[in-house]
Amino acid sequence: MQGLGLAWLAGPAWATAPERSLRPIGRGDDLLKKTVPDLREIVSGAGLNGPSSVAVARVETGEMLENYAGSIGLPPASVAKALTAGYALDTLGGDYRFTTRLLTTTPPTESGAITGDLILAGGGDPTLDTDGLGRLAERLKAAGVTEVRGRLLVWGGALPRIVEIDSEQPDHVGYNPAISGLNLNYNRVHFEWRRAGSDYAVTMDGRSGKYRPEVAMARMVVVARSSPIYTYRDAGLRDDWTVAKSALGDGGARWLPVREPELYAGEVFQTLAGAYGIRLKAPERIETLPQEATEVAALDSAPLLEILEDMLLYSTNLTAEITGLTASAARGVAATDLAASAAAMNTWAQEALGLEKVALVDHSGLGDMSRISAQAMVTALIALRDRLPLRAILKDIPLVDDSRAAIPDSGVEIRAKTGTLNFVSGLAGYETLADGSELAFAIFSADLQRRAEIPMEARERPQGGRTWNGKAKRMQQALLRRWRVVFAEAREQAEVQE
Repeated sequence: MQGLGLAWLAGPAWATAPERSLRPIGRGDDLLKKTVPDLREIVSGAGLNGPSSVAVARVETGEMLENYAGSIGLPPASVAKALTAGYALDTLGGDYRFTTRLLTTTPPTESGAITGDLILAGGGDPTLDTDGLGRLAERLKAAGVTEVRGRLLVWGGALPRIVEIDSEQPDHVGYNPAISGLNLNYNRVHFEWRRAGSDYAVTMDGRSGKYRPEVAMARMVVVARSSPIYTYRDAGLRDDWTVAKSALGDGGARWLPVREPELYAGEVFQTLAGAYGIRLKAPERIETLPQEATEVAALDSAPLLEILEDMLLYSTNLTAEITGLTASAARGVAATDLAASAAAMNTWAQEALGLEKVALVDHSGLGDMSRISAQAMVTALIALRDRLPLRAILKDIPLVDDSRAAIPDSGVEIRAKTGTLNFVSGLAGYETLADGSELAFAIFSADLQRRAEIPMEARERPQGGRTWNGKAKRMQQALLRRWRVVFAEAREQAEVQE
């Protein structure tokens, strides 16, 4: 599958696809319609270096209304999460829940003592937070457990352990954490600093709504230097960080990625269990579950449909990757990395949605080697419209003018997924027009040469990135405004003539 993907990615149909603009045949001399810019005019006038791929079609009939270089494959960025949501819903169902369990190798005694080991076993829940572990510790206490004489073991083997989503990202960005079957706080640790005389006081904790337990498995050292701002070192069972003193100012905070998620969750749980009077040893990671282990407490996630709605709203990369990996595993795919799981999703998209060309390398869109065309994305959206409740969980996108001010009483409803990487921008979803008709659309733009030239230390906020992205978003809105007028009007006039 991957070999085929590389072959067509390199082919001329994707590299040099002709640009064309198909417009509806005008009926009458409608003044408003005449003032709407042409598709080619909007795209070419956006001032974006690099190609754009645009397509729009009627959901009801599947008719492709117009496209601009619609067959060119470009990185979808986080728009890929819309496909991942469809893949997960189609495979697992909207009622699916992830379960985090506490297991014991020996049953509690009458006095509540566990003489064997206690195991914190992850079920892949991407939304598990410190508050959730607090509820699990409370349930352990409610089960009558008063002490654990054996070890605290942590297991994340429900999913493969992957050290990071995309290796081309800076070490310190929180949206690129490790992946495991046991995850906590989106596998991010909270780093906070404040000036203390001529030095700084720093904390690393796993905070959530109710708790702020400090952790030792992630350590930060302030170093007198100007750059780099952050360095990371894998210290075996610990994440070792340094930060440049000159960058700290008077104080601040940020989330850093966790590379040892099982030990992170274990250490936080150790602290929370202690708050309920249950003393636990330091966590130890295991690769397989003991056959004799039995459940003593458990915590279920929210239903998958709710999790996916939050994923699409907040564009959480970890949630996308875990739901994609879980769906692939449910389909019998023994994926050991994201590319293998994404290949399984590509196959699903081809077979279930009728896509001819799709080559995603992950489930979140964080990797810029993924490719899909606007036409293929529109095909997928139309296929998913009635098959799954995707539209209902997409984000509401307001229609705005060139100054980014919302257009009052626009007469349209837009439900879509945005996607942003450095010099990559995408938007795809559904636009319901004033006449009640519904369009599926996809807009992808990328300046991959400019993106490739960004040095690693500047990839969090590269020079020119915000300006380029602003131009892409203005182009997207101009296209949505065009379609609001042109295609609602065309349908109304056709009905009158009939």
